[in-house]
Amino acid sequence: MAQENTIVSGMAGRYAGALFELAKEAGRIDAVLRDLETFDAMIAGNPDLERFVKSPVFGAEEQVRAIAPVLDKSGITGLSANFLKLIASKRRLFAVRDMVRAYRTLSDDAAGVVRAQVTVAEKPSETVLDGIRQALKDVAGDKVAVDLRIDPAIIGGIVVKVGSKMVDASLRTKLNGIRTAMKEVG
Repeated sequence: MAQENTIVSGMAGRYAGALFELAKEAGRIDAVLRDLETFDAMIAGNPDLERFVKSPVFGAEEQVRAIAPVLDKSGITGLSANFLKLIASKRRLFAVRDMVRAYRTLSDDAAGVVRAQVTVAEKPSETVLDGIRQALKDVAGDKVAVDLRIDPAIIGGIVVKVGSKMVDASLRTKLNGIRTAMKEVG
């Protein structure tokens, strides 16, 4: 399985890299990113579309025919639409979400943006979110983008990951630490 993910990531990276170079030449890096993120959000929000994208049952022609109206309805056109139709025709639609992540990384790198993954137990107020953004800007610089994730399993607190560095100040981690310490004492 780990080897399969490496293969997908490598293939996704090559496709994303080729698209990024075309978008750069056309001066459309941000527009293509918006289109790809729109398509990615559609997949994330629609279980039927997600099954369709991942299913090996559908042939390349069926995927291209089925994806065209989805792209039209969502307003995805031009380079982005052509790319998505191309990967459908090459039976690579199953890896589109990895391709979107790889493209986002290339776009962020080109713009000097540092992406921070912030996980909290419940949606924070705008004031708290602004405080988190400001703290991250103080540490990572002005060009920091916050990817907010809600995970009730952390119970409370916050988990922040920037690049390869992670700070876990979640209540779940603290409780696990106390549980471990209590077992050692008893």
